[in-house]
Amino acid sequence: MHQASVREKALDLRGRGYSYSYISLATGLSKSTLSEWLGKVPYSPNTEVIERIGKALAISGEKKAALKRNSIEKAAKEAKKEIGAMTKRDLFIFGLGLYLGEGSKTNGITRVTNADPAVILLALAWFTSLGIMRPQFFVTLHLYPDSDVQKCLQFWSKTTSIPLSQFGKVQIDRRTNKRINRAGKLPYGTAHLGVRSLGKKEFGVFLSRKIQAWTDEVFRKVTRV
Repeated sequence: MHQASVREKALDLRGRGYSYSYISLATGLSKSTLSEWLGKVPYSPNTEVIERIGKALAISGEKKAALKRNSIEKAAKEAKKEIGAMTKRDLFIFGLGLYLGEGSKTNGITRVTNADPAVILLALAWFTSLGIMRPQFFVTLHLYPDSDVQKCLQFWSKTTSIPLSQFGKVQIDRRTNKRINRAGKLPYGTAHLGVRSLGKKEFGVFLSRKIQAWTDEVFRKVTRV
């Protein structure tokens, strides 16, 4: 699996005016991954790129990058205005949607799994809004054979503010058919954020059932329209 430094290298090369093709060869990352990571980075082809692909193609690439960046910035500006302030109910409904996509499908287990720190932080905010306390959270990491286990543990502990004492045994994915380019997008592996009842029945199996009931009710109301 590519380490976080690969992303930093890609950002550095793009900032220095290199094309996706060059960066892909230098890092081993796919162009789709680079487009996802570097879309907001200002791009002006350097002399080496211009000499290699020609001035016309270089200028065309620069214009396309600028158009994409402007589109992203416009979308962000409009989204900020349209979303406005988030209410508690907004978070509640959005959290249900998040759980529907990323939550555990096993009865009796309350857990959200994702590799994106922003998604895990959103899940934490949602769970907290439901009355779940910090000591009730536990985290299990799903990593790869060449992952830096301690670095990943420290990253997720710092990101979530959950102490390492609330982390379970790290799971290492040793499947030989795992796609390398897929692993390259997950420098810190995948975090499984779970909830423990700690003696509070409302946060045990009942919480899992309640989340399912909430989801069913939303489906019932929407499909009835």
